[in-house]
Amino acid sequence: MISDNTKIGTGLLFLGCVFLCLGVLFLFDSALLALGDVLFLTGLTLTIGVSRTLRFFSRRDRLRGIISFFGGIFLVMIRWPVIGMICQLYGLVYLFGQFFPIAAQSLKDTPVIGSIFTIPAIEQFFASFSGGGDRRAPV
Repeated sequence: MISDNTKIGTGLLFLGCVFLCLGVLFLFDSALLALGDVLFLTGLTLTIGVSRTLRFFSRRDRLRGIISFFGGIFLVMIRWPVIGMICQLYGLVYLFGQFFPIAAQSLKDTPVIGSIFTIPAIEQFFASFSGGGDRRAPV
C-alpha cells in the first residue's frame, strides 16, 4: 500500500517536471523554472521522506553535484535562468547518474519504446553513466 504522502509527492514531482519543461519551452521563463524547482524538491521530499532526502543531499561523495544543483536553483531564483538550468542539469546528472542505467534497463521491457533502448549506441550511452559495478538506485 502506498502512503498518501508518497502519492502527493509523486504528483508534485510530476508537476515540478512539467513546470520545468514549460519554463524551458517558454525561453527560460524564470518564474516557471523557480516554481518547477520548488515543486520538484517538495515532491522529492514527500516521496522518499525527510530523513532520506536529508541523508541523500548531505553525502560527502556527492558534494560537487549537490552544490551544482542548489547553486543552479539559486541562479534561477535570482533570474539567471540559462546558467542556472545548466548548473542544475550538471547536478542532476552527477547526483542521479547511477540511476540512468537502471531506468533504461526497465524501459527495455516496455512495449512501444523498448526497442529504442536496445540499439547498441543508446545502450552504451546509458551504460556510461553507471561508473561502477553496483546496480543500486542512488536514494
